[in-house]
Amino acid sequence: MLKVLQLIPTLDRSGAEKQMVMLAAGLPRDRFRVEAAALTRSGPLEADLAAAGVPTTTIGKRLKVDPFALRRLTRFLKAGRFDVVQTWIFAANAYGRVAARRAGVPVVVTAEMAVDLWKGPIERFVDRKLATYSDKLVGNSRAVVDFYAGLGVPADRLEMIHSGVADDPPPAVDPAAVRVEIGFPRDAKLALFVGRLAPQKRVADLLKVLDLLQHVQPDLRTAIVGDGPLRGSLEKLARQLELTDRVRFLGHRDDVPRLMAAADVVTLPSEYEGLPNVVLEAMIQAKPVVATAAPGTTEVVVDGVTGALAPVGSLPLLARGLRDLIRDPRRAAALGAAGRERALAEFRADAMVARFADLYERLAAAKGLAPAPAPTTG
Repeated sequence: MLKVLQLIPTLDRSGAEKQMVMLAAGLPRDRFRVEAAALTRSGPLEADLAAAGVPTTTIGKRLKVDPFALRRLTRFLKAGRFDVVQTWIFAANAYGRVAARRAGVPVVVTAEMAVDLWKGPIERFVDRKLATYSDKLVGNSRAVVDFYAGLGVPADRLEMIHSGVADDPPPAVDPAAVRVEIGFPRDAKLALFVGRLAPQKRVADLLKVLDLLQHVQPDLRTAIVGDGPLRGSLEKLARQLELTDRVRFLGHRDDVPRLMAAADVVTLPSEYEGLPNVVLEAMIQAKPVVATAAPGTTEVVVDGVTGALAPVGSLPLLARGLRDLIRDPRRAAALGAAGRERALAEFRADAMVARFADLYERLAAAKGLAPAPAPTTG
């Protein structure tokens, strides 16, 4: 049995964090002993880990460059005698790989969850340097793998494992009541955005699209779920565009599945992604998706089959996609049903967990820690 640690910066309710919890909770307990650690701070997902029987530790990184946190993490890894450490997101990937090397952890796996165009020369140098500290760098989409190959990560250290989505039954909701609760008319058409309010997501583009639509589709209302550094400027833009009665900024919410169940369409105007969780969650709920053809998103949404895609930054085409689906509920339902079929066929959570389990055992076997697993299918 292999002892596995999942290391991530925080336990907030965001995409990578949700995938980590799904993986930690799903790894077979007859093959793995699983723990989790938050490099910086804990968060609401610690309760989900506790419910799954996964012990959690907080390292407490406080400084941007924090040698004390690196020392604490190294001591924790040595004391834990982990066979496998998997790191997630840049800070945990950097600190985790260095600490794992110092602690003598046999197998190190790095998860990259986006085509990280934000990374500058320093971050890219760190990624190239520390790639040699990872047995495998796993991208959650082909776009992510290609991005890191372009940074110079050797091909034999790269692997692709799609993010997964659980087929949980959608909450039973009264859509009209949800609209009223948000502050919208009972009979409004509802679009939903979920994500961090940061430049990557291009939420300003969405607001400009809604400005284009407010006269040609006056029944459309939009709920924006999430927070981030741009929230204040986006709320100001919404006021300038006279959208305050058509858009609600809801901040962080713990009831996203409920809001999604009430929505007519889910929208994502990003510049880049990895394999966006919100799209997978929309598809499993049979909700049509209107999104930009961003790297990563195009591997999930099939234009005209499971949703509508527009080029990044093309406001008229994004507006047309939203307008057309709002006006044609039958087509929207057909796209949503096709999306659900695709999610079940290609992005199941159990398939993601099985592939990581096999990867751990394959890498451990190469180090003499465990027998090689039998290949899985599905």
